[in-house]
Amino acid sequence: MGLAENNLDTYWMPFTANRDFKAKPRIITGASGHYYTTENGNKLYDTLSGLWTSGVGHCHPKIVEAVQKQVSTLDYCVTFQMTNNKAVNLAERVTKMAPKSIDHCFFTNSGSESVDTALKIALGYHRARGEGNRTRLIGRESGYHGVNFGGMSVGGMVNNRKAFSANLIPGVDHIRHTHNIERNAFTRGLPQHGAELANDLDKLCALHGGSNIAAVIVEPVAGSIGVYPPPVGYLKRLREICDEHGILLIFDEVITGFGRTGNWFASDTYNVKPDLITFAKGVTSGYQPMGGVLVNRAVCDLFEEDPDFVFMHGYTYSGHPAACAAAIANIDLIEKEGLVERAKHIGKRISQGLEALKSDGLLSEVRGVGAIWAGQIEGATTEQGLAVRDKMTEKGVICRAINGALAFCPPLIIEDQDIDHMIDIAEQAINEIMNS
Repeated sequence: MGLAENNLDTYWMPFTANRDFKAKPRIITGASGHYYTTENGNKLYDTLSGLWTSGVGHCHPKIVEAVQKQVSTLDYCVTFQMTNNKAVNLAERVTKMAPKSIDHCFFTNSGSESVDTALKIALGYHRARGEGNRTRLIGRESGYHGVNFGGMSVGGMVNNRKAFSANLIPGVDHIRHTHNIERNAFTRGLPQHGAELANDLDKLCALHGGSNIAAVIVEPVAGSIGVYPPPVGYLKRLREICDEHGILLIFDEVITGFGRTGNWFASDTYNVKPDLITFAKGVTSGYQPMGGVLVNRAVCDLFEEDPDFVFMHGYTYSGHPAACAAAIANIDLIEKEGLVERAKHIGKRISQGLEALKSDGLLSEVRGVGAIWAGQIEGATTEQGLAVRDKMTEKGVICRAINGALAFCPPLIIEDQDIDHMIDIAEQAINEIMNS
């Protein structure tokens, strides 16, 4: 008897209509390189890198070996008042690839934890400098910053917020999202229109008083809502407004970090330096749960001026040695195989394929950067987008459908012929669903 028939009743799945899933279960039993293996032995090509995670592909022997070796040497070590050598080594590695002067690293276990940690650091920083009145936080409409209460509060995805709206943290406001398909139906590069939307932050400073705002958090590329790169000059303008009012700028790079945009971090891709960077996903390529916050030296120095200061925050598994070992091995692979630079080539190839579908009238918009892209299906509803996704799965290719768009975030090891196959399957599925 297979797993699907045996014990599904006990498993409550995240972000899933459980009853519908149980009616037609999809069980993954193995993975290798670009592919998943299902319970019935079918191969599924993974064009989303797991969940924006698996930059080096699945079950790479170097990372598997590193994790196995670590758990046989040091399986766990508390990181309160002591630590382990792997956590120390990883912090040094990650800070060296971060923008200049961002040189402290606090480890978490997920993107959600990273965001809430960053918000706490921002609030603590202002209190430490005698500005405890700075308690207001600013997010962005359609932004995604995880599912903890802090992240949901600054996030702007309606379906994630509405069930918990009465219990979200107070003192949070949002600037508008940047997507405008009428003005920015672009195929390559950044949207030309929309930088002025950053001035929403100026308006909120006038409304609430800039001296009462602690931090602004945005994704450099809005991923979960459908892959929206920032308009030209938008992030720079946010930086300018934050500097004018003494506000900390947080980049949520849980999706964009570790080579996805063609640089180690999107902050380098767009040449805008935040005060804090949240990360997760790509740091271990999903081999172990891990996240973290990179912090500007000036922020940490203020805390450390007080010799008795203790940041009263952390997690049992912060800096877990096996997760750190996976991350170090993952970074080694990315460096050795030149995958950061390869992301640029992948992006060029994907954009050419999607542009061809747009020329054929199947897509209304193409958007992306590096190795993260989306194509908006011409005239598709959300339901039709999901049907296209399901049809692609039937044909052996996994992708993500978001609001009538197909999102692609393949492993950084993907080959050109695999990209072409991915585009071909998308074309077939769109034609079958939209012309039925």
